[in-house]
Amino acid sequence: MVKLDEKATLEQAERAVRDAFRGTPLTDWVRCEGPEASTPQGPDLVLKVNSPTGSRLLIIEVKPRGEPRLAREAAGQLVERCSQYNNAYGVFLAPYISDSAARVCAERGVGYIDLSGNCQLSFGGVFIERQGRPNKFSLKRDLGTLYSPKASRILRVLLGEPKRLWKMTEVVEAADVSLGLVAAVKKGLGDREWLREARAGFALARPAELLAEWADNYSFRKSEATDFYTMKSASETEAKLAVACADMKVRYALTAFSAAARLAPNVRYQRVFAYADDVKVVANTLGLKKVSSGANVTLLQPYDVGVYLGFCDIDEVRVVSPIQTYLDLVGLKGRGEEAATAILEEVIKPQW
Repeated sequence: MVKLDEKATLEQAERAVRDAFRGTPLTDWVRCEGPEASTPQGPDLVLKVNSPTGSRLLIIEVKPRGEPRLAREAAGQLVERCSQYNNAYGVFLAPYISDSAARVCAERGVGYIDLSGNCQLSFGGVFIERQGRPNKFSLKRDLGTLYSPKASRILRVLLGEPKRLWKMTEVVEAADVSLGLVAAVKKGLGDREWLREARAGFALARPAELLAEWADNYSFRKSEATDFYTMKSASETEAKLAVACADMKVRYALTAFSAAARLAPNVRYQRVFAYADDVKVVANTLGLKKVSSGANVTLLQPYDVGVYLGFCDIDEVRVVSPIQTYLDLVGLKGRGEEAATAILEEVIKPQW
C-alpha cells in the first residue's frame, strides 16, 4: 500500500492514469468509492473506465519507486487482486519505471504507468504505449548511496569477481568499508534485481547493467586532474613514474589510455594518464611542466583510494583494474570511448 507522504500520492496517481488515456475515447471515468474501492488491505486505487468491449476496472498498485523488485512485488499483488474482481486489469504505477521493470510487468500481464509520462496498457482491444520519456524523479539519493566514493569500492570488488559468491563480511574486508554500507549497497543492487542470492552468499547477476549505470554516473574528473607537458615519450615517462613512485613510496597506478594499452595491446595513445597520491611531488620529481593546453601527461589525485582496488603490475608498471580503466576512458570522448569499448569487449566481458 502507498503512504500518503510518499512522492507518488493517490492524487498524482489518478492524474497520471487520466493523462495516459488523454486523446483516446476512454475518458468516461468513475473513481470507485463503494465495495470496489481501495481498503487498507486492498488496492491503492480502483477506477472504472468504459472501453470498446464494455466497462473495465483498473486495479492500480502505487509504489514509491519503480525498480524491478518492486515491480515484481506489485505485479504479483495485482494478479491476485484482479482475480477477485470481474473484468479487471492491473496497473503498476510509480514515479519512474525502468525498462527492466516494464519487462517484469509485461511478463505478468499487467500494465504500467509512471509519473514521467511512460506507459503501456493493453486490455479489451485497447493498446496504449509511450516510451522514452526521461526520469523526472531521478533518485539522486539512491544513486548517491550506490555510487558514493566508499560505496564504489564495493562495486569494484563485486565487478572484479562477478561470479564469486560473497559473504557480507568478506566484502567489508575487501572494500574496507562498514557492514552497514555493504548492506545498503546490497539492497540497492537487489532492488534492481542485479544480485543473485544463494546459501553461500550473493553475487552479481547482471554486471553489464551495473557497469553501464555506473559509467553514466561517473567522471574521472571526480579526481583532481592536473595537466603537464614533457619532452619524453609516453613509455619513458611511465617507466620513470613507476621508478620514482617506488623510490618515494608514493602510491600510483596508470589509468585510461596508459592502462588500456597494457590490457588491450591494440589501443594506441600518446598521452599519459596516472593516479598518484602526491601529484605535486611526483610532477616535480619527473620534471613535468604544468600547462593549460597541449598536455601529454595528466596526473590525477584520487577522489578515493578505491581507484586502486584490483590493480595489477604489468612489465613492472602498476595499472588500475580493467573496471577502473573502462570508467576513466568512457569520460574521454572520441578515442576514449573507442578504447573503453575495446577494454569492455576484450578484457572485461570474457571474465563475465
